[in-house]
Amino acid sequence: MLTRVAVLSDIHGVLPALEAVLAEPEVRAADQVVLTGDITAGPQPAEVLDLLAGLGDRAVLISGNADRELLEYRRGDRDTIPDPIGPWAADQLRADHLDLLARLPKSARLTLAGLGDVLFCHATPRDDEEMVLVDSRPERWAEVLDGVDPAVTTVVCGHTHMPFVRLAHGRTVVNPGSVGMPYGRAGAHWALLGPGIDLRTTPYDIDAAVTRLTRECAYPDIAEWADHYLRARDSDAEALAVFGPLDGRLDGRRG
Repeated sequence: MLTRVAVLSDIHGVLPALEAVLAEPEVRAADQVVLTGDITAGPQPAEVLDLLAGLGDRAVLISGNADRELLEYRRGDRDTIPDPIGPWAADQLRADHLDLLARLPKSARLTLAGLGDVLFCHATPRDDEEMVLVDSRPERWAEVLDGVDPAVTTVVCGHTHMPFVRLAHGRTVVNPGSVGMPYGRAGAHWALLGPGIDLRTTPYDIDAAVTRLTRECAYPDIAEWADHYLRARDSDAEALAVFGPLDGRLDGRRG
């Protein structure tokens, strides 16, 4: 049984943010580091995967919708990616990176002291881009959690880039927020599990990170991209206004 697990989500290829979190003493001391998807779609996808590969078996990587889209693009299974930086990021990946992404599971299950069986996924247990939010209605949570093993006491998801902990139909649901593309508040957001649940934020030098990305990344719009996302120009209220209708709340048949 594991004692401590660090959960990092939605890195989006931001190497300075990932480096800052991995340097945290409690992350270095954790039994496992779980990455809940959207690892690569951003300015430094190859560098991020190389760093995570160096963690060996301590790292448990889960595929997110953006990782899947990059892989599909490189394989010729799709012609476009919704995120403008996606096609560029996909072209930065080596063959071994693509092999790694192809092997990533959609979920992982671990047993933690104090929490029991914990299920990790990207968006929801059944889908890698389905939308649920801290204020999604109980009916919506019942829908997306339907079919999850009753022995699972905690579900950890990412995708929406906003941290929260809430109770949903007897299960604790945790979103650690985003390491590299936060909404609402700058910094690298993550979570520490076991025996309780702690939402963490790692501050790092945003100015230096923006300068570094602008210098090291060849993406044509990198200066604007880094300024917007690393400085969290999108507020949590703005993100919720955009994402809210996507959880079915405007459809009387859904939560």
